[in-house]
Amino acid sequence: MIRSVVTGTGSALPAQRVSNAELAERVDTSDEWIVERTGIRFRHIAAAHETTATLAADAARAAIAAAGIEAQAIDLIVLATATPDQTFPATATKVQAMLGIDDCVAFDVAAVCSGFLYAVQVADAMLRTGVHHRALVIGAETFSRLLDWEDRTTCVLFGDGAGAIVLEGREAEGDTPRGILSTRLHADGRHNGLLYVDGGPSTTGTVGKLRMKGKEVFRHAVVNLASVMGESLELAGLTADDVDWVVPHQANARILDATARKLGLPPEKVVVTVDIHANTSAASVPLALDVATRDGRIQPGDIVVLEAMGGGFTWGAAVVRW
Repeated sequence: MIRSVVTGTGSALPAQRVSNAELAERVDTSDEWIVERTGIRFRHIAAAHETTATLAADAARAAIAAAGIEAQAIDLIVLATATPDQTFPATATKVQAMLGIDDCVAFDVAAVCSGFLYAVQVADAMLRTGVHHRALVIGAETFSRLLDWEDRTTCVLFGDGAGAIVLEGREAEGDTPRGILSTRLHADGRHNGLLYVDGGPSTTGTVGKLRMKGKEVFRHAVVNLASVMGESLELAGLTADDVDWVVPHQANARILDATARKLGLPPEKVVVTVDIHANTSAASVPLALDVATRDGRIQPGDIVVLEAMGGGFTWGAAVVRW
């Protein structure tokens, strides 16, 4: 049996770091208001020369270096984003060119904040066929370009960034092989109006701005995320007691706390970066994963659960033995 093993992680953030106090100079808000409701203190905002592709490529280079391989060893790129550089071609192909990879399969996945989990399952399935051997899975966003900066209920929540992992298909060894143990995805398009962008090529011909009904999203998020984590653990033959780390989508500190409580997980097992990165949509899970890997929290053999929910609604989880 082939398992998809994480061999390297990487991340990239725009140079500009914006505090709540700085944001309050242009929006009717305050540091206290934002921290109390979201837990967010900082976010990174892309400059004109920084795009989803450039951030994705920087994160990919870091992941490739951590894996100890050359870029040419990658034969599959799956990039999750809701903010592509262009309507087409896929931003993944731009990243491929930036990395100097002559030929590989490269495409984008659009599932908003759940995009990285969707990309992980797609890459895992393709690696387990044996047709592909090493995949670069990326979540990258420049969400600041979708924000209505006059809407303080949404513009304070989001930031820009990218995270990446290298997945390698390997023959499973021993009774407790490393790699992805299970994935579980869901979608329910009936909730489109709760979290969406009011534009698109085939409707308005414009990019549009993000719109969200926060209370309703919060309610769905806690229920759906706790449920899908339970499903993915059951598929892996594990329970919440087996979990070493949860690396969640960094949407809101209150969602993270409520989800952990619903599963009976102590808060110290939850990797939290929402305070320093804000919500970076598809990038938030791999960004947090890279932070926790590089600071030594996540160790070989650990059971790590990844989870996210986003517009659509889409949601999902994955269980990985590190």
